[in-house]
Amino acid sequence: MSFSLPKNVPSFESSQRRYENAYWGSSGITHQNGHAGIGDKLGGFFDNQALPMYKDKPYAHGASKRQKPLLRRRRVWFGLILILCGLLSYSWMHSSVTEEDEGVKSRENAVWKWFRRPAKSIVSVDWNDRREKVKDVFILSWDGYERYAWGMFNLLPQEASIAFWRASLLKEIQLTSLGYDEYHPVSKQGTQIAPSGLGWIIVDALDTLMIMNLTSRLSHAREWISTSLNYDQDLEVNTFETTIRMLGGLLSAHYLSTTFQEMAPLPEDDHGKPGEDLYLEKAADLADRLLGAFDTESGVPYTSVNLKTLKGKAPDFEGGAASTAEAASLQLEFKYLALLMGEKTYWEKSEKVIQVIDDNGMEDGLLPIYIYADKGTFRGENIRLGSRGDSYYGLFVDLIMISITNTVLEYLIKQYFQTSQEEPVYLELWNQALAGVRKHLITYTKHSHFTVLGERPDGLDKNISPKMDHLVCFMPGTIALGATGGLPLAEAKKSKEWEKRQEQDMELARELTKTCWGMYKVSATGLAPEIAHFNIEDPPHMELDGKISSEIVDFDTANASWKADYVIKQPDSHNLQRPETVESLFYMWRITGDVVYREWGWEMFKSFVQYTTVEDGAGFTSLSRANEIPPIVKDNMESFWLAETLKYFYLLFSPSDLLPLDKIVINTEAHIFPRFKLQRGLKTGWTRKPRDPDGKIHYETWEEKEKKVNGGVKTVRVVDVEAKREAKSFSG
Repeated sequence: MSFSLPKNVPSFESSQRRYENAYWGSSGITHQNGHAGIGDKLGGFFDNQALPMYKDKPYAHGASKRQKPLLRRRRVWFGLILILCGLLSYSWMHSSVTEEDEGVKSRENAVWKWFRRPAKSIVSVDWNDRREKVKDVFILSWDGYERYAWGMFNLLPQEASIAFWRASLLKEIQLTSLGYDEYHPVSKQGTQIAPSGLGWIIVDALDTLMIMNLTSRLSHAREWISTSLNYDQDLEVNTFETTIRMLGGLLSAHYLSTTFQEMAPLPEDDHGKPGEDLYLEKAADLADRLLGAFDTESGVPYTSVNLKTLKGKAPDFEGGAASTAEAASLQLEFKYLALLMGEKTYWEKSEKVIQVIDDNGMEDGLLPIYIYADKGTFRGENIRLGSRGDSYYGLFVDLIMISITNTVLEYLIKQYFQTSQEEPVYLELWNQALAGVRKHLITYTKHSHFTVLGERPDGLDKNISPKMDHLVCFMPGTIALGATGGLPLAEAKKSKEWEKRQEQDMELARELTKTCWGMYKVSATGLAPEIAHFNIEDPPHMELDGKISSEIVDFDTANASWKADYVIKQPDSHNLQRPETVESLFYMWRITGDVVYREWGWEMFKSFVQYTTVEDGAGFTSLSRANEIPPIVKDNMESFWLAETLKYFYLLFSPSDLLPLDKIVINTEAHIFPRFKLQRGLKTGWTRKPRDPDGKIHYETWEEKEKKVNGGVKTVRVVDVEAKREAKSFSG
């Protein structure tokens, strides 16, 4: 604001000014020792620091020798009123902070109180009570972020209240809510990945706030999105991460707020209100910017895209090849948006990627982990389901390294369920890829015969690496989902389509879940490392050599022999609060009804509480070393701690009719979308090239070229020898 200077202000340019200053100075009361620090501390809040502060004359200076009685002076009364108002304001704000501190301590004490209670028998467990404990931990995490990394310049609570008090008296501050993208709970500060922030944590956690019915906190988040979230920033973002977290988070918030109105209802979201489509409008704006990544010759998106210029960019590593999993794990989000907006472009751009990948004709549906965006061909032969490969299979399978890249596989089967099983091509792709996993990647440990989903870093015909990223632990839950469609196992078995293959898939899901749980139990803190290696036979016993069931293991026995099968290397011992194992526990509980998965989840949850809690109500942190006590902290709270890990814990302990699995699909960031029928002109826009019984492409029949005949265009099937030779070179 501007100051309105009263009349009779002394001239600050006057030659007499130096005498006036000398007189003030001789009084011995200066700004520095009489009013220490107000201007300095608030200096950054003022628009014009050069403005002369006429009111800053020393309070001991007398303007007139003919003084009125003390209580009859207007300035005295004004000063007393001002001081009283200030004290009341400060007292109120200080008390509010104190109440906030007490609230934080109360929640912390509540968490530790139940944590120290003796364990109840399984028969007497109150799972709704355990679900509320998860909510308590979410609230501590969210409030810690809100307190230290969302607001006024990361001031500590008392400093913030003082600043607000001074600002309210001077009416000089226009505060903005920063909403930091990253939160460091140990140092109690936030950092940005974009100049104005992308709401990385806020948007990612929206649907968790709704599911947990945290209305006031959701209201704050929604207000920030409405007033502060702006994607028109000159910034390169990762196409995949921004899609699954931000686009997925906004779409999930739209779905839940419009379909489940009992979940944290806000009047702003009511039908007919101006802001009812806020989440959808933000999602469409973001998606239109992300589409720039798909502007490649092949249709495979670039790894990153500039949100302002809409220009995609290939990575500076791996020869410019993109992650196969990232490119093939964007479909759930763009397809759902296409349905909502009636815009086919979102659908066609995203499904084109799957066609290009499949046209490479990789052996047994297993893909290398890198693909060139410009050519649509693979780089290398590294096949795995861990980092850079997993979600394709969940949506599909990602294979360069020959290990299964997680989101690729994941998104194959989930696309099939997203459109209510009306696109059978994705079920075919999933079945082929899962069969390839069984054939090439499943082996067993040497002693207790744990099932290991390994990697083929040098190609399918080279040695298997007995290594599992924690990321791979999404697989057992996804396999169970693929086998049953999300129905309870007993109900799924009544279907005419149930056969031996599904039975075998469920057994594989159980065994892999046990292996992933072992990664937690072998760790000193009870929290899994990022990567585990395993002792296997030499030569390895593969599933093709005959299936082996693991021994009956007592995970709670100290110095148990089964631990010899696990090898945890120190560089791999960090724990990033990842959700994949609890995700599978959630699916396995919902599908099998076996309470052991809930009990494992509760034990895992208690380990997070015990070893990752940060003092002063700051929340919870990831760990640099989780295999030693006390663990070494990493000072970072991942956004997926709120978006995925705690959400899956909450759903694991919730009744099964909360978001039933046969009615929804969950993306790789745990965002919730509905299943729907093909409509509004949306359909599968491609078909697979013909294959032989082994799944290999018939090159003599699929290559079509257009030839002009008598001035017209005629399509003729021909043998393309060069294409066949090139395709063979890609497959090794």
